[in-house]
Order: sequence, then C-alpha cells, then structure tokens
Amino acid sequence: MDADRDRDPAGRARNARPRDALGRPLPYGEAGVERAPEGLVRAPADALAEAQRLLDAGRPFHAHEVLEDAWKSAPEAERQLWRGLAQLAVGLTHVGRGNPRGAATLLERGAGNVAAYAADPPHDVDAPGLVAWARELAADPDRAGAGDVAPRLTTAPATSGPV
Repeated sequence: MDADRDRDPAGRARNARPRDALGRPLPYGEAGVERAPEGLVRAPADALAEAQRLLDAGRPFHAHEVLEDAWKSAPEAERQLWRGLAQLAVGLTHVGRGNPRGAATLLERGAGNVAAYAADPPHDVDAPGLVAWARELAADPDRAGAGDVAPRLTTAPATSGPV
C-alpha cells in the first residue's frame, strides 16, 4: 500500500484534505467545511432531510454525498430516483463552481432519472417539481449561484430548526 495516500480504516484511498462548501479541495491546514460522512445507510426520510439541510446551507456537493449513499443502499425499484437526486445535487454543484455546461448536463440527466417517478413518487419526493426546476435551471445555469436556487426535495412541509 502507498503510505503517502490518505486511507480509511479499510485501506481504501480517501482524500483527507479539507474542502470548501462546493467540495473543492483546499490546501492541507486550511479550514474547510465539515464533510458529510460517507457510507451511511439512512432511512429515506432522514437522507432527504439531511440532503435538504445541506442544500439549504449552500452545500450541494455534500448533499450529493448523502444522496449517493441513499442511491447505493436503496431497493432496486428506487435506485434510479436516488441516482437522479444525486445528479441534481452535482448539477447544482457545477452551477456554484461556474461550470454551466457540466451543470446543464447533470441537471438534465438527473431530471430524466427523477421524471420516471413523477406519477407516483416515493417518500414525498416532489418529482414533478424537481424535474421542472432542473430543466429550467439547465436551460440557463448562469442565472444564479448554487445557494440561490436550492430546490425543495419533498412535498412535505419544511421544518424549522435543525434537522
């Protein structure tokens, strides 16, 4: 094993460098934002609440990590939905990083995956609203910064206070 690489307890390569709110690595020793823990299996409602909290805080890259974990642990029938939600968060990350082409590509791809659930979305996911939001933003990703355009993931009422 390469002793110079950051590794997790299982020996998998992990980058321990601090990251900014959009997931960009910062130099070692600089203050970054707290990273979302990877590999957690959360209940769908908990994954959606945590992802929403991160989106609302202008941290779509970290929301993507939460949604990706949900995608990897979801039942087969829901994987395309969770994959699409993760892609929407990555698209929003690209908006914040000033990459309109990457943003449009990921937003469209995510919208396509989420659209398959529009008729009967599980877990109160606002599939029709998310598809409309993503396609509108994909058409003009330069219109706002990532913190200005975070979507509501569910049709459930927003909670007040920490999630």
